[in-house]
Amino acid sequence: MAGEWFSVHCFQDTATGDPLRWYVNFEKPYQRRPGVGIDTLDLCLDLVITPDLSGHDWKEQEEYAQLRLLGLIDDYLHRQVDRARGRAISMLDDRTGPLAAGWPAWAPDRSWPLPELPADADDPATYR
Repeated sequence: MAGEWFSVHCFQDTATGDPLRWYVNFEKPYQRRPGVGIDTLDLCLDLVITPDLSGHDWKEQEEYAQLRLLGLIDDYLHRQVDRARGRAISMLDDRTGPLAAGWPAWAPDRSWPLPELPADADDPATYR
């Protein structure tokens, strides 16, 4: 979601499309960069949610705490993550946002070719 300090992902069974788990990744809000892509920064904290949205577990809390101790997650970032944690749990509890009505039934057509990166995608000079 644009401007949010987390993104929501649904891992699905490839055969049925059924959710295997929901995943909330805490990160800086993404910024689009024309001709380059999207910039963000993973903030090393995740929320894993059961397929039916009935339970959840925090992941990487120790790593997050270590980044706080090292000063890599400063007070400003920590406040943003704290607020985002509250919003994510509220969305889960209230079944709002991406968690409102389950995962959409849409899936890509199986006949579509897999996307490929440009040949120079790993050349940093290309994206300056």
